[in-house]
Amino acid sequence: MRRWQFLVLQPEDDVATALGDVPAGEAAIRIGEEVQRLVLPAPIALGHKIARHAIARGAVIRKYGAPIGEATADIAAGAHVHVHNLRSRRARKT
Repeated sequence: MRRWQFLVLQPEDDVATALGDVPAGEAAIRIGEEVQRLVLPAPIALGHKIARHAIARGAVIRKYGAPIGEATADIAAGAHVHVHNLRSRRARKT
């Protein structure tokens, strides 16, 4: 088993991406040479995102070093980040 279940490409990213299906419980996130540990309240599917830290409603969320949207609700560290709590910034009228 690998030492981490999630990957972050840029240190300023707010979310980490699952490298496989991850059960609820303690998980490790690789950020360069560092490893961050979080507790997941629920299982996360391959390719899905979790919050690396608490994110306030209305905050911009970054992935791959770029903003991907904003939080539509408060998001706890380790929680799933998806369409239920993230509004995309793509394809939106200004």
